[in-house]
Amino acid sequence: MQREYPKAPLVGVGAVIVDAGRVVVIKRGRPPLQGQWSIPGGLLELGETLREAVAREALEETGLVVDVGVLVEPRRTIVGQPESGVGSVLGVFDRIVRDEAEKVRFHYVLVDVLCFVKSGELRAGEDAAEARWVSREELESFPIEEEARKVLLRALR
Repeated sequence: MQREYPKAPLVGVGAVIVDAGRVVVIKRGRPPLQGQWSIPGGLLELGETLREAVAREALEETGLVVDVGVLVEPRRTIVGQPESGVGSVLGVFDRIVRDEAEKVRFHYVLVDVLCFVKSGELRAGEDAAEARWVSREELESFPIEEEARKVLLRALR
């Protein structure tokens, strides 16, 4: 799968992990957003549901096993999507990064899903350079993109 200069947009997921009034953020270790704080996540793999991808990416990037809810109807993620609570979609976003010549270098459609910690200890892994818990108060001035901040604050409601 070609991430840079793709032939079509790629589908990615974000694991919006909540525990004890805090959310997890990671500092990206690779492009795009290398060195920036964001919601943990990555690309959907062929044959994988959104929730399976969220659980896998959460474990790979944070070391946390998360609850992503149960599908009402297996393999029908959109139809089985809860309106609120664990497993609900908090946002769907386009991330398009262009190079100096305005050619699309990265193009992702990102689906952020609410999940809760089941087990594990927070640590940076895979594509994450750092991982940390952030409270609602810290999030207000935390150096993260505004759309990600809104999603994280929505998760803490």
